[in-house]
Amino acid sequence: MDHRTKFEGIWIRVRSELMDHVASEGMLPEAVEWYGKNLEYNMTVGKLDRGLSVVETAQIIKGEELDDNKYYKAAVLGWALELLGACLIVSDDIMDNSMTRRGKPYYAIYYLLKKQLCHTPYYVDLLELFHDTTYQTEMDQLMDMTTALEGNFDLNRFSLDKHCLIVIYKTAFCSFYLPVALGMCLTGAPESCMIEGKTVEPYKVALSTPLLLREYFQTQNDFFDFSAPPDLVGKIQVGTDIENKYSWCVNIALALVTPE
Repeated sequence: MDHRTKFEGIWIRVRSELMDHVASEGMLPEAVEWYGKNLEYNMTVGKLDRGLSVVETAQIIKGEELDDNKYYKAAVLGWALELLGACLIVSDDIMDNSMTRRGKPYYAIYYLLKKQLCHTPYYVDLLELFHDTTYQTEMDQLMDMTTALEGNFDLNRFSLDKHCLIVIYKTAFCSFYLPVALGMCLTGAPESCMIEGKTVEPYKVALSTPLLLREYFQTQNDFFDFSAPPDLVGKIQVGTDIENKYSWCVNIALALVTPE
């Protein structure tokens, strides 16, 4: 069984638990049915890069294949991260007035964490990682939206420095740092340790690589938003993500043009 297939197999169990929980809350059958369709629609269409990275990080740190119990915990964290990613994508699409979007199965993250991992010594650390990443990403949405206010279009306010700041919050934390940090937390990585007589903070080290990757990732995303065919980006409309925004496209254009 390949890695992705095994990870997707855990989703069947996770989805079943979430459905049972909703039903146990006394929800109407119609609501339970809609919730199930919502989960299935949103959680089976992505590349699963974030979720798979949690499991892979845990395996790399352990230096061996995870046993069934540890793998299940890592996969649950991976699917919780996929739920967070789906939620943030939806929020972004709504703010960009996109015609097509995913659903929004957000609260299920914390139900999963409590149900499967509340007894572990790192439960609070996991909650803080999810809360911090959500906050950081929503701070990006604030910057993104306040720079795109209608009637406030001023080319002088665009710069690559501002673009880099937004990109740090937009992609570095959720897409690159959180998958690694969750895997580290699951396997007991310390906040700090001594290596060759020097104090090293593993989580800060883990953050440095995502900060390098995030600009390439977001630049590609901005470029695809206006240049790629709809079937590649998965949207009917193109250009909504970068319209009146601090995108790489407009900042590079402004850096190259002259008043003449």
